[in-house]
Amino acid sequence: MASKLNLNTLLSLPNSSVKIPQLGFGVYQSPTGVCVQSTLAALKAGYRHIDTAQYYANEKEVGEGVRQSGLKRSDIFITTKILSPAGSVEKNYEKCLESVHAIDGKDGYVDLFLIHTSNMPAQSRKDIYQALEKLLEDGKTKAIGVSNWGISAIEELKSFAKVYPPHVNQIELHPFAQQREIVDFCHKNGIVVEAYCPLVRNQKANDPTLNAIAKAHSKSVAQVLVRYCLQKNWVPLPKSDTPSRIKENANLYDFELSDEEMKKLDDLDQGAEGAIVQAVTN
Repeated sequence: MASKLNLNTLLSLPNSSVKIPQLGFGVYQSPTGVCVQSTLAALKAGYRHIDTAQYYANEKEVGEGVRQSGLKRSDIFITTKILSPAGSVEKNYEKCLESVHAIDGKDGYVDLFLIHTSNMPAQSRKDIYQALEKLLEDGKTKAIGVSNWGISAIEELKSFAKVYPPHVNQIELHPFAQQREIVDFCHKNGIVVEAYCPLVRNQKANDPTLNAIAKAHSKSVAQVLVRYCLQKNWVPLPKSDTPSRIKENANLYDFELSDEEMKKLDDLDQGAEGAIVQAVTN
């Protein structure tokens, strides 16, 4: 495993030629005054996948960080998300287009556009998904997907979607909330599973199991948590605004968790109770 995985590991999206970098960088709660620098620090550390959202209010800053990095736009994978429905397919499309323009300018694109929640009426889910399909057709995004969606909400897409399955489902994932039912469903259907809150927002820094495993590898608890996600074939999105931690959280490829250590981490699962943001409803 250690020899196979590296900072440039890509996963294939279903029914698509697009590949997603397996390690991502999250910018939730990265303030506008800091987000440009954090994005730059992440790109300098070797991340090539940045995850933002309309709700985070820092799309423009992510785009600015990418521009300032001097890297080719095509070498960086940018994700954003739409949270609230605008009332029609056309209005949702316009709202999504505003994000694309904020991130990458009038002629730009994003690599992945997600619907941030399933917590809305079925018609609203349909309207937004069809807006994302239009965005995909128009080349304004390379891939589309969902976030915080359970099995029934995803299967509901079958009745109308041109793009099924969605390319990605981004959900809260870490050893304490493994959401096995939805993860199994996604993996069976080729849907790439992204893990937000992989560091459990540092709430488990004193967990004895995590600390014992970290000590055994001379790594931090955060590094063990992100490595766990990688070995589960998830796409973790660790977040930090501290440059040294940003760098450390990408330093994951010179060690490997054994089957026994993976099992110990698997055994920490608390189901929905272990979620600090939300577990999906299937």
